[in-house]
Amino acid sequence: MAMPQISLADQAKLQLMQEMEIEMMSDLYNRMTNACHKKCIPPRYGESELGKGEMVCIDRCVAKYLDIHEKIGKKLTAMSMQDEELIKKMSG
Repeated sequence: MAMPQISLADQAKLQLMQEMEIEMMSDLYNRMTNACHKKCIPPRYGESELGKGEMVCIDRCVAKYLDIHEKIGKKLTAMSMQDEELIKKMSG
C-alpha cells in the first residue's frame, strides 16, 4: 500500500509544527528543571550526591509538573474545540 504524497506546503507546515513541538518541550523541561531545583535543592550543596529527601522531592515535583501540564493541555484543547464550534455556528 503506497503512502499518499504530501504537498510541499503541507510538508512545510508539518516541519514547522515539529519544530514548535520540540521548542515547547524544551521550554517545559527547562522550566520544570528550574522550578524543581529551586524548590528541592538548597542553594549550598553539602554533598556531591542528592540526598534521599531531595530525590523524593524532585520526583514528586516532576510528577506534579507533568500532571498539571497535561491537564492544562487537555483544557486548552477542549476550549479551542469549543471556540471552533462556536465560530462554525456563527458563520453557518
